[in-house]
Amino acid sequence: MGLEAAGFTCQAAIEIEPAACKTLRDNRPDWRVIQADIKNVSAHEFRGVDVFAAGVPCPPFSIAGKQLGLLDERDLFPDALRLVEEARPAAVLIENVPGLASAKFASYRQGVMRRLARLGYAPEWHILNASDFGVPQLRPRFVLVALRNGSARNFCWPASTGRAPAVGATLFDLMASRGWPGAERWAAKAESIAPTIVGGSKKHGGPDLGPTRARLEWKRLGVDGLGIADEPPEAKFPASGIPRLTLRMVARIQGFPDDWSFAGAKTAAYRQVGNAFPPPLAGAVGAAIIRALSGTREPHIQSQLPLLA
Repeated sequence: MGLEAAGFTCQAAIEIEPAACKTLRDNRPDWRVIQADIKNVSAHEFRGVDVFAAGVPCPPFSIAGKQLGLLDERDLFPDALRLVEEARPAAVLIENVPGLASAKFASYRQGVMRRLARLGYAPEWHILNASDFGVPQLRPRFVLVALRNGSARNFCWPASTGRAPAVGATLFDLMASRGWPGAERWAAKAESIAPTIVGGSKKHGGPDLGPTRARLEWKRLGVDGLGIADEPPEAKFPASGIPRLTLRMVARIQGFPDDWSFAGAKTAAYRQVGNAFPPPLAGAVGAAIIRALSGTREPHIQSQLPLLA
């Protein structure tokens, strides 16, 4: 969605989860959605596209440092790089958890960078925080961008668009939508951005707002983080009560517009929201890539890793 807003046209979206595929088809009937295991997909038919973008699942970094390609089946970086080699796009965009930027995983990270360099790209990475791009959430992300040497010199990391709104201001209308008398008081108290939305996995129960530490942060914002509500608080909900967020509220905190629907049961839908790359941040990076491909430079924040020769 972010890349679409930046000006790209989706040629194909590849996803293994049925509910996520239905979400894509419901919202964008004109997109080509391929439901498949990425390990079984070839990108030769997409050779020469402008950008290859991937939200690679968090690999088992405890074994990072092994040679690239020797990690277990949960790691999809090797397949992402294989698809890049097959498609030969003008630009590559990969996002992951900020832990990938730590010194602990330097060997693994450098292996990815070297592989891209051997394919003719000039890769660089940066930690970008979604809250710098209007997303009301503390959500730092590892973002890797690689362009061919001819256009890489034009790439500039997007600068902050300003301070993100607080949770209260973001969700007030939704909290008040069913007549809850405490909505205004709640919004005034929820005056900071949210902690990181945690997507979770199939192995760990239903939807909630994260582990104990995260739930404490939510409680300070006046939110019960033990689950996701089906509806906003109603008129008879105590004015001093602590409401739960609905899926729509969580989606708005993640940067999705209200007209974007999510398919599947509540847990499956919540995982789609929580594991997403916030669209406003993706849009900012996508716009920076378009500027680079078109030969336009703008002031930027300094990369945390120099371009590889």
